[in-house]
Amino acid sequence: MQTGGRAEQGERVARYGKEHKEATRQRIVEAAGRRFKQDGIDGSGISTLMADAGLTNGAFYAHFASKDDLVASVVAHELQSQAANAAQLPGGRAGIEAFLRAYLSPEHRDNAAEGCPAAALLDELGRCSRPAKQAVADGADTILGAIAERLDPDDPSSARGAAVGLYALLIGTLQISRAVPDRRLADEILGQGVESALVLLGSMKEAARD
Repeated sequence: MQTGGRAEQGERVARYGKEHKEATRQRIVEAAGRRFKQDGIDGSGISTLMADAGLTNGAFYAHFASKDDLVASVVAHELQSQAANAAQLPGGRAGIEAFLRAYLSPEHRDNAAEGCPAAALLDELGRCSRPAKQAVADGADTILGAIAERLDPDDPSSARGAAVGLYALLIGTLQISRAVPDRRLADEILGQGVESALVLLGSMKEAARD
């Protein structure tokens, strides 16, 4: 009986150890995601990232082989979260309109650390490792699928091109709005981006009627 008790205790300790390590790894990924989006990948050193997670530098390599490994994990996590949110949008064009208005809002523009990873990091991700680029591709593909399904529930594949155009419009508009120092111009860019996106949605509606 004592032997069995020790075995069960050992299993609990091992399970706790694994769960604790996974939770710590997730904490690093989430903290790094916010820091990357705020300061950029190149502007975020390991010491800063680990301090954000409340850990020492020495703990980093217990969870990641390199900074590139962390970047790929962060991108995958960020885009999976965004894709999950996109999948919860209301059906039809009403869901897409709510999404685009929230995406092209001053609140999203001014809070990069909590916003879209693609808009915040796209220029740097183009120079990252293949796993990070693949994470971008996988996440974007899921998001595009959610958009296309709401644009044309009966035939999402036919709306794929429009979904790509809309997604690219949103990301580019947000990036330009963040890049200009004049807030009035930045707001104008967002507003025109919303109008252009609505025109695109309207043209799709007319095409569907034809």
